[in-house]
Amino acid sequence: MNEHQNHSKTALSLVGVVVLMGGLAWASVPFYNWFCKVTGFGGTTQSASAGSDVVLDRMMTVRFDASLDRDMPWEFTPMATEMEIRIGETGLAFYEAYNPTDRPIAGSASYNVTPYSAGAYFTKIDCFCFEMQVLQPGERVQMPVTFFVDPELTEDREAQYVHTVTLSYTFYETDLPEETASLAEETSVSYN
Repeated sequence: MNEHQNHSKTALSLVGVVVLMGGLAWASVPFYNWFCKVTGFGGTTQSASAGSDVVLDRMMTVRFDASLDRDMPWEFTPMATEMEIRIGETGLAFYEAYNPTDRPIAGSASYNVTPYSAGAYFTKIDCFCFEMQVLQPGERVQMPVTFFVDPELTEDREAQYVHTVTLSYTFYETDLPEETASLAEETSVSYN
């Protein structure tokens, strides 16, 4: 093998390593999200299309927390800071968001449950966090989340002694959908 072939083989090997590393980096986020959803790792909640068939006599305190990304100009708060529900009972809570700016703003909410051991048993039926939210200038909305704590929590070695869970949301500003952005641009042009 001559020196030119050695350099070509080395270069091809390096390109292969870069492509492999890029592929692993690209796949890591969806894989991690899937892993968290399946296992409840990191306080990731579950979702369901209906409530639980079993409701226990044991009570659970659910606390609600709201925060904003540093660059998100909205105001965002839970309407109630906590609620008492029976394990398996369907709960309904509301969060309020307000856009004090003079422009439409889109936001997406990330969420988790603490303690983390309860995350796999906190199940959302419907939530504002499932979709992007767009608030017009000066708009104030109340956004619901419907949930239950799965009775299987009482059989989990780590989670069975949990009596209080905290549901936390953080809103981040996201790009406006095209139709909203173009409508906002048309509106601002017509005022000038």
